[in-house]
Amino acid sequence: MPAPWLLALVLVMGLLILVPARRLQLAGLPPRTIGLYALTLWLLAMIVAVQPVATRVLVPILLIAYIGPFVAAPDTVRRVLRQGDRPGSGRSSGGPPGQPPMKNVTPPEADFPLDTPDDERP
Repeated sequence: MPAPWLLALVLVMGLLILVPARRLQLAGLPPRTIGLYALTLWLLAMIVAVQPVATRVLVPILLIAYIGPFVAAPDTVRRVLRQGDRPGSGRSSGGPPGQPPMKNVTPPEADFPLDTPDDERP
């Protein structure tokens, strides 16, 4: 029978990892991706908690992986991980689908020759 402190640690780590996993669910990620994220984060946290090996490497990775879903808004996560926005998919990368393309507001080229100095232009 495992020690009670180990069972408590397993449960607390699992509950703490569900918070960013919920944030990823709100961002619209597939359940399999969220499950892999939660399992990987939980395994790394348990390795650091039970037998602290390579903590100089794992602790920063854990911090970034845990805080990342809170820092990035759900729209940002969805945009970064969007599946349908690939070349040849028929969607433009300029904005959401169904929105007209962005208006070109670049001024027309001037009638000045390119080789004249700035001080000779009217």
